[in-house]
Amino acid sequence: MGNTLCGLCTCIDQASVGVVERWGRFEKLAEPGFHFFNPIAGEWLAGVLSTRINSLDVRIETKTKDNVFVQLLCSIQYRIVKANADDAFYELQNPKEQIQAYVFDVVRAQVPKMTLDELFEQKGDVAQAVLVELEKVMGAYGYNIEHILMVDIIPDTSVRKAMNEINAAQRLQLASVYKGEAEKILQVKKAEAEAEAKYLGGVGVARQRQAITEGLRDNILNFSHKVEGTSAKEVMDLIMITQYFDTIKDLGNSSKNTTVFIPHGPGHVRDIGDQIRNGMMEAAASAPVDGGPASLLGLP
Repeated sequence: MGNTLCGLCTCIDQASVGVVERWGRFEKLAEPGFHFFNPIAGEWLAGVLSTRINSLDVRIETKTKDNVFVQLLCSIQYRIVKANADDAFYELQNPKEQIQAYVFDVVRAQVPKMTLDELFEQKGDVAQAVLVELEKVMGAYGYNIEHILMVDIIPDTSVRKAMNEINAAQRLQLASVYKGEAEKILQVKKAEAEAEAKYLGGVGVARQRQAITEGLRDNILNFSHKVEGTSAKEVMDLIMITQYFDTIKDLGNSSKNTTVFIPHGPGHVRDIGDQIRNGMMEAAASAPVDGGPASLLGLP
């Protein structure tokens, strides 16, 4: 603001402009600096206006197209045009109320055409509409609108709560889908692992039986060569009896097995041998294997 001394001289501050009158009529604008006035000639300083940028925050409550009540916080940055400072001084009594009224009018004409989602997406369009209208109106009064910012859009509390619940539900649904896909993949991988384990277990059992068969065959051949007058049948009977007694021994030594009742006696051993031999003969007849019936023997 200017500093006046006895009505004869005044100092106008930087970023300010003075309005000089002569006999109550506008005479000129006073630039920043020191000025002399002649009271005798009716010259005096009527007022000083700041040319700095001013900010006005306006809170508007309105309704969207989908009947949602919202509050918009709009920040208007404006300044006085130095060359037209006399219009700003004489034409408007309260420029802030004038600007606020036009902001209310434009916003309440634009927002009801949009849904809430469109308002959030196109808030820049609303600010641009307010800027165009204010520049057209306030420019005639010596004001320039620098910027208009839509600082915040605040829906009703119940609407915000509902929007948060919808967002949370969508995220939970998406999480359930991902969880289901993960469980599906886990089950598939588990099934593949079980299938692979069973396959490898079968291969191991087959190799084990093949090794047992080869070992028995070698034992029979060695025994036949070393003990003259023995046939392959007699050697196989001896091996089966040995295996039979080993099995009985294993059943007795195992603490996890329950009581097993089996017929036992010299005659039963011969019956078991005959049953095994007959089974091997039938298998050899249906699917011949190199090495004869002895190669089919797979008893542990």
